[in-house]
Amino acid sequence: MAFVIYGAGAIGGVLGARLHSAGFDVKLIARGAHLAAIRSSGLRVESPEGATTVPVPTYGSPSEAGVGPGDVVILTMKGQDTPDALEALREVAGPSTPVVCIQNGVANERLALRLFSHVYGVCVMFPAAHVQPGVVQARSAPVPGILDIGRYPGGIDDGARSVAAALVKAGFVSEPREDIMRWKYRKLIMNLGNAVAALCGPGDDGAKQVTALLQAEGESVLATAGIDVVDAGLDQERRGDILRMPQFEGRAPSGSAVQSLLRGTGSIEADYLNGEIVLLARLHGVEAPGNELVRQLAVVAARERVAPGSVPSGELLEKLSGVISRR
Repeated sequence: MAFVIYGAGAIGGVLGARLHSAGFDVKLIARGAHLAAIRSSGLRVESPEGATTVPVPTYGSPSEAGVGPGDVVILTMKGQDTPDALEALREVAGPSTPVVCIQNGVANERLALRLFSHVYGVCVMFPAAHVQPGVVQARSAPVPGILDIGRYPGGIDDGARSVAAALVKAGFVSEPREDIMRWKYRKLIMNLGNAVAALCGPGDDGAKQVTALLQAEGESVLATAGIDVVDAGLDQERRGDILRMPQFEGRAPSGSAVQSLLRGTGSIEADYLNGEIVLLARLHGVEAPGNELVRQLAVVAARERVAPGSVPSGELLEKLSGVISRR
């Protein structure tokens, strides 16, 4: 059995390196300059505990990597890249291939289930960074992340238990959960601030006020949609003090959306985070103007390759007040 880590950025890179170092057969799939750098010099993993270079095999596509019987494919790309990734995967992987979504948002699992019968969701509590080719950072140590897993749309099976055991062996905290999507919807609410951090910049203290407005709107929409969500207090209890993030030399800014703008990728995950709230609102006859505004601004910022911090929080709050008051 091999773990095929599809998307060797921040999450996938650190995860693949940890699994490889724990003795598992791992194949990374990367692209562009990141792929070239890993092939040339190995994958450099930086953390509060130091830096190591891991010689994990890396490929440019699922067809190049190959997916054999018994292999487990772990999706770690951003949500906007999932549809194309699944199309490429189905060309070489059978429909019963286990597909594990270690991704933010709640749309990836449903997309995967359309093509593959054994799909697993993972609630991602995994602070990591990727801003330069060939380098990823684990921001938490000694435990790099909490990765609870469950069968999608619900339940626990041997596949979930097996993956959880492998993650634990690689140094993560992981438990199988029957209700994994309840936890993922709570994480979705938390991730509504990702685009705000990208727009306002990670150092803008006023961004917290903007994020609170978006999260309150998100909570309201989920309640209207009748979606069961884990209580915020229970989520905090699960995290406890497991994740510890001391400073270390060269530590990149936090936030996957911030890192997307820093790398100038041209895309951002807002359509699958803030946009999920917008979609649910439209499906249930209500509005989510705050999340819609931030989603649109973030998509434009990514498309135009604007650096993080292009919209001060005061200006964004004024824009939000305008659209919310017209609701």
